[in-house]
Amino acid sequence: MPSPGSAQESAPLSRRSKITPERAQELYTAVLDLLRESGYESLTMEGVASRTRCGKSTLYRQWGSKPELVVAALHGTRRTLLSDIDTGSLSGDLYEAARAVDTASGQDTALMHALSHAALQNPDLLCALRSTLIAPSIAAIDAMVERAVRRGEIDAGNPAAEYVAAQVLGIMRARPLLEGRYADDAFLTRFIECAVLPALGLTPPPPPAPEGSGSS
Repeated sequence: MPSPGSAQESAPLSRRSKITPERAQELYTAVLDLLRESGYESLTMEGVASRTRCGKSTLYRQWGSKPELVVAALHGTRRTLLSDIDTGSLSGDLYEAARAVDTASGQDTALMHALSHAALQNPDLLCALRSTLIAPSIAAIDAMVERAVRRGEIDAGNPAAEYVAAQVLGIMRARPLLEGRYADDAFLTRFIECAVLPALGLTPPPPPAPEGSGSS
């Protein structure tokens, strides 16, 4: 029995002959935009065809079905949001992550909400969602914590260390449900200062002095 994800990796490749990589990216971008706008249930091959001025038969010939097209779009637009962050301190890394999340929240968080219910019913879609949006962010935050341990900022045995990614990514998902708003930079920074850093035994750095407040 093929493993989850194998179908979407082999089937599109075997059919993809007349669509250029550039055209495929246009289609993938349109698919994800439509998902953010209307959700998975409202997404149709007809809607994608209309948005991209592509024949519906072409979409079916290349990807076979809506789930396959969505999976291909997730893999085809994969990007790393947090992996390049390295400020030299854990608090600096997490604050920078908050800024990056704020910039992308209207894209990635909206997409995760649009796909969450459907992904629980489709193993291939769930695998793609995890591997493209969730796993890279977890890996990046775990790397921040590992660097902090190597620098001696936090103790390797601190029980809170393994939950930093769950805290940060979890509050990103929870705030839209609880408050109807995305977790922006200010909210995430405050959450990091009040919940994440204290659990790790770290004191938040003092806020920067206002401009012009230095001694004359």
